[in-house]
Amino acid sequence: MIEQGLTRRVKRFLLLVVVPAVMLGVNVPPAWAWVSELRYQRLINSQEYKEKFGKWDVVELPDDQKVNAIHAAVLPTGRILLIAGSGNKEDMFNAGTFKSLVYDPATGRSRVIPTPNDMFCAGHTFLASGNLLIAGGTQRYERLDGAVTNAGGALTVKNENPDPTPRTFPAGTEFRSPEGLVYRTTHEFTVQPATKVATSRGATVTASETMVFAEAIEAGPQYIAVGPKNYRMVAPPPGEEENLYALGQKMTLEKQNYQGLEQSYEFNPFTETYERVGDMAFKRWYPTLTGLADGRVISVSGLDGSGEILNGQNEMYDPATRRWIERKDLTQYFPTYPALFQTAREDVLFYSGANGGFGPAQQGRIPGFWNLQTNVLTPVPGIRDPDLLETAGSAWAGPVQDQRIAVIGGGGVGESPRSTARIDTIDLDSPNPTWQPGPLLPEGTRYPNVTTLPDDTMLISNGSRDYRGKGNSNNHNARIYRPQTNTLDYAADPHVGRNYHSAGLLLPDGRVMTVGSDPLFNDAASTIPGTFEQRIEIFTPPYLFRGPQPTVATAPATMALGQTVDVATPDAARIASARLMAPMASTHVTDTGQRSVALDITKRDGGVSVTVPEDPTIAPPGRYMLFLVDERGIPSVGNWVEVSEPGDVTAT
Repeated sequence: MIEQGLTRRVKRFLLLVVVPAVMLGVNVPPAWAWVSELRYQRLINSQEYKEKFGKWDVVELPDDQKVNAIHAAVLPTGRILLIAGSGNKEDMFNAGTFKSLVYDPATGRSRVIPTPNDMFCAGHTFLASGNLLIAGGTQRYERLDGAVTNAGGALTVKNENPDPTPRTFPAGTEFRSPEGLVYRTTHEFTVQPATKVATSRGATVTASETMVFAEAIEAGPQYIAVGPKNYRMVAPPPGEEENLYALGQKMTLEKQNYQGLEQSYEFNPFTETYERVGDMAFKRWYPTLTGLADGRVISVSGLDGSGEILNGQNEMYDPATRRWIERKDLTQYFPTYPALFQTAREDVLFYSGANGGFGPAQQGRIPGFWNLQTNVLTPVPGIRDPDLLETAGSAWAGPVQDQRIAVIGGGGVGESPRSTARIDTIDLDSPNPTWQPGPLLPEGTRYPNVTTLPDDTMLISNGSRDYRGKGNSNNHNARIYRPQTNTLDYAADPHVGRNYHSAGLLLPDGRVMTVGSDPLFNDAASTIPGTFEQRIEIFTPPYLFRGPQPTVATAPATMALGQTVDVATPDAARIASARLMAPMASTHVTDTGQRSVALDITKRDGGVSVTVPEDPTIAPPGRYMLFLVDERGIPSVGNWVEVSEPGDVTAT
């Protein structure tokens, strides 16, 4: 009995003392990590920390609502449009599975929207109506070296018949080379009638032309063709044998780039549907759409229908007619997704040098002013790290009246591992605009998300040091840039890493939402293919933890340029400023429509009076969020207002 009792006591000792001690020895690192994580969570959730640095919160959507957010826009209903198209997934492209999602940050609800075409890597900008214009996208995915089995290339199809009826031909239309080799078009194409001009000697006919991509009907190097050749249509319409033909430069087995689309749509935020509008004159993949002061939109750059970068073929969209017109007088070349901004001079755009990538390293990389009257681009050199502007962020620094542009981060051309921490600004109103150095980011940063806030600061978040986050190079940090003092403040670290195909957006409640990220690999050794980041993360800036937000009791739904309107608020005594914030529409860290417009403000009993600038180059007509900001920098919730041309609204 004594031995049995001792045995029980020994067993109890082993269980209560020895075994936990052994387990503790084995698990000290995890246990310490758990304690460290607990302390970290207490720190970042403390009121003192949030007042200084803000807070990030991760949002998980239901599985059937997740999309690859290539494009993101804040609709004038307060909801968010996330456009995936095929989402950089070739299997979805081949299946014709194109997705968009409308997400409501106020309720967390979302719904998938029917998407008529592959808008993956299109361009977009808001129109005065509040509709989002979306143009271009993906006609065909790239084929890498070694993966091309059928020789292919661009054919310029010509039509010498002046009959006024355009002719449309299906994909698979065949053309025969002088050697008897046959090539098929990969997509439908339309040829316009030839132009016929009467002369004293009769008439002059100029053939119309359109470009289409074609590939050999069989695999093999025997279909490689070098040099210009004339290709005859195999089965032309009766009587058109001599009128319809094609010219081609080469058919190769070399790498084939992504190819662009010409289709364009307006997304109506109030019906949440896509509305087909006129096609662009050129197919475009990776184009920039920049809104102009007169309400039109200019479309520049992009890869065409054969995967070649457009060489200065630019065009304009007229919202009144919903049609595109080629501007043969505006022949400036830019790399893809160039950051082009409407300046305070109506016919002058500023190119910050930031761009999305495609194009030669030595062409179109220098910032400058583009005069739309003369088609002259005046370079402005002097920016730091001028060879690291690809994948840089760019935005107005402070209210647009300051006419100061910031260029943030960026990297080398192509799959370069190089990146820069540079923040440089330039005053476009200066008699001699020159680049001024700003503070450095904590790390070299490609793909920074740059979001202008209503307190005149800018949130700079995420990005990666290497191309598409290679080598686990995502930057899990954020900073707040203050243009007025040219200083950088620490902000809370985001939980989610984001690089290529990510975006940041200012929400109507003053928070910032980030979406997307498309890493090339998921591991540091760059051996495991990357997966698209489908989580949403929302940043609550420090100003929303410093006290109650000012309240807007009533505000006009519409205000005209130059008009003074009354805004009722019980917090008039503490209101220090008022801002109109243009809704963001971002892709590939490019958003040329993002802007903050300062309003003149006077206090009155029961509210404030605010005056809209007169110049449409400063406040282009359209939808804005009206924020009242108090003396502590705390903004109200944004009220949606429509800014119209003078005379469209009765002045108060």
